[in-house]
Amino acid sequence: MAKNKKEKNVISDPISDVRHYIFKIIANWRWFLITIPIALAYAYYVNISTQRIYGLGTVISVKEKQNPLFSTGTNIAFNWGGVSDKVEGIRRVMSSRSHNEKVVKKLQFYIDYLEEGRFRMEDVYGKTPFKVEIDSEQPQLLNTLIKIEFFDAINYKLSIAFPDKSNQTLINYQTGETEVYKPKDSEYVVNAQIGTQLNLPFLNLKLVSNNEYTGNGGVYFIKFNSVDGVVSRYLGVRSNPVSGTSLLEISMMGPNKNRIVDYLNTSVQVLAEDELNEKTNYAHSTRRFIDMQFALASDSLKSLERNIGNFKEQNAIYDLSAEGQEIFSQTKGLDKLYEQVNDRLQYFNNLEKYILTSKDFTKIPAPAIINIEDAAIGSAVSKLTELSVKREQLAKNVTVTHPSYIAVNQEIETTKSVLLENLSSLKNTTQVNLNNIKKRIGNYSSKLSTLPKKEQKLLNFQRKYELTESNYIFLMQKRYEASIAIAASVSDITVLDKAKDVGQGSSIPRTEFNYMVAILLGILFPIFVIVAIDLIDTRIYSVEEIETLSQIPVIGVIGVNTEKSGLAVYLNPKSAISESFRALRSNIQFLFDREKYQDAKTILVTSSVSGEGKTFVSMNLASVLAIGGKKTVLVGLDLRKPKIHRDFEISNEKGVSSYLIGQDNLSDIIQKSNIENLDVITSGPVPPNPGELILKQSTIDLINFLKEQYEYVVIDSPPVGLVSDAIDLIQFSDTTLYVLRHGFTKREMLKIINNKYQKQEIKNVSFILNEFKMTSKYGYNYGYGYGYGYGYGYGYGNYAEVNNTKKSIFKKLFNKK
Repeated sequence: MAKNKKEKNVISDPISDVRHYIFKIIANWRWFLITIPIALAYAYYVNISTQRIYGLGTVISVKEKQNPLFSTGTNIAFNWGGVSDKVEGIRRVMSSRSHNEKVVKKLQFYIDYLEEGRFRMEDVYGKTPFKVEIDSEQPQLLNTLIKIEFFDAINYKLSIAFPDKSNQTLINYQTGETEVYKPKDSEYVVNAQIGTQLNLPFLNLKLVSNNEYTGNGGVYFIKFNSVDGVVSRYLGVRSNPVSGTSLLEISMMGPNKNRIVDYLNTSVQVLAEDELNEKTNYAHSTRRFIDMQFALASDSLKSLERNIGNFKEQNAIYDLSAEGQEIFSQTKGLDKLYEQVNDRLQYFNNLEKYILTSKDFTKIPAPAIINIEDAAIGSAVSKLTELSVKREQLAKNVTVTHPSYIAVNQEIETTKSVLLENLSSLKNTTQVNLNNIKKRIGNYSSKLSTLPKKEQKLLNFQRKYELTESNYIFLMQKRYEASIAIAASVSDITVLDKAKDVGQGSSIPRTEFNYMVAILLGILFPIFVIVAIDLIDTRIYSVEEIETLSQIPVIGVIGVNTEKSGLAVYLNPKSAISESFRALRSNIQFLFDREKYQDAKTILVTSSVSGEGKTFVSMNLASVLAIGGKKTVLVGLDLRKPKIHRDFEISNEKGVSSYLIGQDNLSDIIQKSNIENLDVITSGPVPPNPGELILKQSTIDLINFLKEQYEYVVIDSPPVGLVSDAIDLIQFSDTTLYVLRHGFTKREMLKIINNKYQKQEIKNVSFILNEFKMTSKYGYNYGYGYGYGYGYGYGYGNYAEVNNTKKSIFKKLFNKK
């Protein structure tokens, strides 16, 4: 239980420590002074170099309009209901290739007007002092820049470069055909004037003055493109319906507002014209049919007039008798009625045949010159048309097995059956009516036989003439109605808001947004780098990190040695680093048991790997103890890498290794140093088996002897992470100082000592952070002084006074404690 509790007390990894990263980011504030201006500079470049893209739009109303002068029974443009979803149809037309091709050709948008800009060739359509008029029947140079340089308002120079005299393509815009042209020269130059026609083998055009231009000429370029390539640019025109209305918002984006305005307005104009032509197409067709019938009726009427006149003159009969007049008046009305009923019956037969044989009911033939009195027929046909349109729309989005598609099909079949039943009933009624009329005409025909032969012939002539004249007058009326219907028809498209340049700003680049993104990236990039470096860098930089990674206390913090020798305390006793060792000397007193306070004390100094400064710490710790009046001996037990003798400038020919193998006595290996109260035992010559030597009884005898002769025995041992010697030597020490080097020791190196500490194999051990740099670079603002862990009253004041001038402004701001 206790063990688990200890394991829980180990603080989590620094990656979860938000405060750690906040201070680390603040400490690297200089990075932001570099990245933010660079990001803003790049955003500025993007803003000035990105092509300006503008967005303009127009709003139209798409609503079916009927001529109020006509009812469905009399209007020659009568239809069964037309297309029910007109807005969707207009949307599809706007994105169709055929419609956009009409607009491109009408505006001649296959001609580019360009001007050389800072970053690219800029589209200057509508901003040039000229417009190009081409002879569409003649070939034009395709996909080649044509340079036009104005000398004044009238005179200009036209030049074309033909690199390597390579083959050029010519296009005829009327036929769409292309041909290959082989230039004779590498460059063609001609001087001309506005209004002059240029007829060249590869170019046929005329520049006319642009009255809307107010500039002073300049250098421009024109280029002829293929129609198909240009049309593809405009297929992306957006048409968005306004929900719940018949309005359609048409918008377009591009680099030239003049071009967008002209294209949108012309596109709507072409759309309205095509829609009106389609709308009146039925009326035009009907009028052509009526004109043809009218001409036949006129010829028949003239022929009958001649025949009647000739008959009267040849037979000397100029009028009918009273009985003949009565018969004529009765049969005249019956003849007209017979024609009307017969026409109606024929239409019913045609309509029935169309419904039975056709699968598409969106174009059911409407009556041209007859009237339908039965409202049920008109209602059924209108519903059938609407359902057929709905089915067509569903077919574009769902499969034939979809429930909605099946439901519409079933409804169409039901409506179709009802319509056919009504037609059958109406046909029967009409047929009975027609038979009755025939019977009545037959009765009057029998009375006609009682008249004289000459009068019978005259009466028949007059009956034919009257019937033809009645038909002629009827056709005249229908022709008049058709003409009015065509003239009075208006497009279902109404422009509510034309496209217009009113100074709209560009949509691209989004200047403010780009600057915001730049600032954000300028902040996020260094944060990412800082965090990434921190995650990759596993070295230890602070006391907080040590506390996070281990339960072992930190007994002291040692600064950077600026002396040439490792004996910093001896050479400069008033330095800050000397103060840190004095603070360490004070704190060490709290590591020993009270019962053994008067006894000799053995201090073992070790580290994880070589290079962390354990020898430096052991030398200066022994020095500061000796200077404090304590009889001290420094023992170099790092037999593999002897270093102590170099800084003390003493011989290493005799030492621990020579003693352990019995070559020298104790008195031979103990050497005096220049520091009072401090003796030194060097490691001696490097043996081939240092691990085995340390395990000898002689080592125990050596330590016991030194404890009898000295107050402090400081042992410089080998690194724990490299060899097992230090672990074996810990049993001889009263306390162990484990040296960690700032910015050098890696976090994973603490696992060995932590593991032994948690298993209680090592009890009295403390950390020393060596070569600590007192800056805010690593995100912390240390106020520990060079003493830490025990005895907070020792050593702090001197260190703070010595290093007060080194604190950065951020340290002063954030070190609230």
